[in-house]
Amino acid sequence: MDRPRRPRRVQLSTPGSSEKMMQKASESKADHVFLDLEDAVAPSQKRDARKKIIQALKTLNWKGKTRCVRINDLTTEYAYEDIIEIVEGAGEHLDTIMMTKVGTVADVLFADKLLHQMEKKLKMKRRIGLEALIEEVEGMQNVDEIAKCTPRLECLVFGMGDFSASMGVTNKNIGAADAYPGDVWHYARFRLVMACRAAGIDPVDGPFADFKNPDAYREECKRSMILGCVGKWAIHPSQIDPALEIYSPKPEDIARARKLEKAYAEAEAAGLGAINVDGIMVDVASIRILRNTILNKADLFKM
Repeated sequence: MDRPRRPRRVQLSTPGSSEKMMQKASESKADHVFLDLEDAVAPSQKRDARKKIIQALKTLNWKGKTRCVRINDLTTEYAYEDIIEIVEGAGEHLDTIMMTKVGTVADVLFADKLLHQMEKKLKMKRRIGLEALIEEVEGMQNVDEIAKCTPRLECLVFGMGDFSASMGVTNKNIGAADAYPGDVWHYARFRLVMACRAAGIDPVDGPFADFKNPDAYREECKRSMILGCVGKWAIHPSQIDPALEIYSPKPEDIARARKLEKAYAEAEAAGLGAINVDGIMVDVASIRILRNTILNKADLFKM
């Protein structure tokens, strides 16, 4: 079964314990919202938050958004019931489940097998996808195998907060480079993107904690976008617009790319291998770049 293509320019983090915030998330411009059962919810509230999430998924108007639930990690007592209760309660209203602290292929396959059984039992008409947070050293060491482990997996997210703790990295502001001479996250982002591209799934950049510093957030968006990430988390609604802007191709770039693609298609039909368009050499390699970096995105975002 082919993976569905979903916009992930911005993944809005929303506490599953707050009906008010879930309502606002459904009304936001974010193209992906994950309702959180993990860090944003206190242990005493986790079971009640499941019920609130089920109600929100079933009753709110999500307007074509990717609807996701982030579950607790598999070392906790909550994870398997997170999956079972959410899917039994609102499976037809759910697009993906986000797994946390994924370390090995076995972690993903546990959820894959459980979902397969539940989909058969509930006679569900479509498959629920998986998204996986790579936020531990073990997970990054195993990222290539994780990315390819099941067709149900749609996306990997670089979670630099817990990754900092796992690596022993001093990081006062989650997602920022601090005093390191360069981008302290460059290697980890690059490695995750390569694993995702080789597996045909989406690479997404994780959180930036200082939501009152929009310029720094935009800079982190640009860095991860240049490396090939398709989007970034927003931990606050103020981060939605910058992410949508930076991870979307510009209208003028789309128009130029379509012009070059059309000209090359006509030349190819005439038996030509490379052409000159407005002083620019266009060949099959340049069309592939335009398709993968601009045109596929424009089609997905209906631009």
